[in-house]
Amino acid sequence: MGGALDPVVATGRNLVRDALADLSAGSRLAVAVSGGADSLALAAVTAFVADRDAYDLTAVVVDHRLQAASAEVAARAAAQLEGLGVAARVVVVDVGTSGGPEAAARRARYEALAASGGDAVLLAHTLDDQAETVLLGLGRGSGPRSIAGMAPRDGLWRRPFLALRRADTERICRVHGLDWWTDPHNSDPSFRRSRLRAEAMPVLEDVLGGGVAEALARTADQLRSDNALLDELAGQVARPLDVVTLSSLPAALRTRVLRREALSAGAESLTAAHVAELDRLVTDWHGQQRIELPGGVSAVRAGPSLSFLPSPVGG
Repeated sequence: MGGALDPVVATGRNLVRDALADLSAGSRLAVAVSGGADSLALAAVTAFVADRDAYDLTAVVVDHRLQAASAEVAARAAAQLEGLGVAARVVVVDVGTSGGPEAAARRARYEALAASGGDAVLLAHTLDDQAETVLLGLGRGSGPRSIAGMAPRDGLWRRPFLALRRADTERICRVHGLDWWTDPHNSDPSFRRSRLRAEAMPVLEDVLGGGVAEALARTADQLRSDNALLDELAGQVARPLDVVTLSSLPAALRTRVLRREALSAGAESLTAAHVAELDRLVTDWHGQQRIELPGGVSAVRAGPSLSFLPSPVGG
């Protein structure tokens, strides 16, 4: 690339550098690549940062085998990454059916990425992805934790591009001469997120006068801050299963204590409805025998306290 540095490329590099600021030279990075514009752009700017800051970078191209040409798409993405000087490997995954096709593909992808051996895994979610995630959470009525969207940093996972739009990632690809793949699933109306992208978001932008995606992303940021504080306070409750203690807490804090304890006991994939039923053991108890939770765990109230036990087989 000759001439002045493209400002969007500069922004992308700075976002990646900020996302990795806690890592030392020599740290192993894995960047997740699908072949789409977002992930290719992330790989391109991360390659620059990794070279300058001495990170050990590998691109992981995940082939879900859900479309006829998936192997060719993965190979093309890997070849382009090699052209950028990024070591790339294609990982083929088996996608199950539990939870629906989108959830199953995501689960298989994250498992493959977690096994990459990286100290951090970079994901190419954009501000548009964040806005869609917030809307999906609103539609499910899943509460503030769902509406808070995706965190820029969540343990192993880093999402440097949450401040960039999809158009920005395409621009980065063009600057680097990268040819991206457009997933037909992204325009398939059988997928809820695709309809949000193609139908709902344009209408909202028109009706509300623009800036909707940015506003939804700001809302997610604010809710994540609130959630982090409430989660911290929940962890400080001295007797988290004592009914009198729980009854004295504000509802927003009590439900977080209950959720925290249920997860610690082995419960999985708790929804707002599950937590509401746990809360009824404290606030509206009429002798309920038990509350069965995903993960084979049940909550019971015995005297002045709650406890979590393995759910009985066969009811």
